[in-house]
Amino acid sequence: MNALKETNFKFHNQDLFYRGKVRDVYYFGEYMAMVATDRISAFDVILPEAIPFKGQVLNQIARQNLQMTRDICPNWLLSSPDPNVAIGLKCEPYKVEMVIRGYLAGHAWREYRDGKREICGVPMPDGLKENDKLPEPIITPTTKAMEGHDEDISRREILDQHIVPASEYEVLENYTRKLFARGTEIAAKQGLILVDTKYEFGKYGEDIFLIDEVHTPDSSRYFYSDGFEERQRNSEPQKQLSKEFVRQWLISEGFQGKEGQRIPEMTPEVVNSISGRYLELYEKFTGEALDKQDYSNVLKRIEEAIDSSINKLTTT
Repeated sequence: MNALKETNFKFHNQDLFYRGKVRDVYYFGEYMAMVATDRISAFDVILPEAIPFKGQVLNQIARQNLQMTRDICPNWLLSSPDPNVAIGLKCEPYKVEMVIRGYLAGHAWREYRDGKREICGVPMPDGLKENDKLPEPIITPTTKAMEGHDEDISRREILDQHIVPASEYEVLENYTRKLFARGTEIAAKQGLILVDTKYEFGKYGEDIFLIDEVHTPDSSRYFYSDGFEERQRNSEPQKQLSKEFVRQWLISEGFQGKEGQRIPEMTPEVVNSISGRYLELYEKFTGEALDKQDYSNVLKRIEEAIDSSINKLTTT
């Protein structure tokens, strides 16, 4: 095994199991264990090949960012006993994802390019081009689909449909803006621009917690700051570290997750290229090379790490 595609553990004190696009999640009463696999998704479709070291990169970047933002808001993470594992509190998730954008890129650019001048109820000025910095960061929430595509939704629709109470949604927006500002600062120290990202929140008791992953290349888009302005002046593509390059490859091969479209072949060269980009982002973000895990015993190692950590939590 040279990549971790899935886990199928059966723990004696396990309540539930959920398999997401990328993560396998095990529930134990008020606690949960989240395994970051090497699966990769784009356009809300899980691609057929796993990407070596991707899960380790995601888990370790998320862990660092959760630690570096704990002063802004509480989060779910308790420990990370394995390169691919996070142990934390089971929170009741809100049914929206808080997407925040500082630049006109990705989905927002495609909507703007096609003539829309309002995204999720937020008006957009004329005259912008791809990757331009926005006058100020905008929040463009999406629904949180268990299956299929997430959908854009406005603040007004969230409140009118009572998806989130108004007082709590104000807290989500406030946390989102503060987290994005912190993420921007962290990225800038490493010569990166945090272009856009998403945050997920949940409730633990009466308190609002930041949950899931934070500022990873799966949930965020980064540009290199060096040369950014010159590339914009020349209308050149930005050098970026994010999953967007996977989406662009799929688009170039005629796939955008639409009905009837076939996923293009993921050759070993494509898989290795994607893996290299994740390793590059880790090194760029942390300033050090990833201590690559050994895959020879990965399933047993992860199972033992989860079992030991949960036993400690539930017997103390």
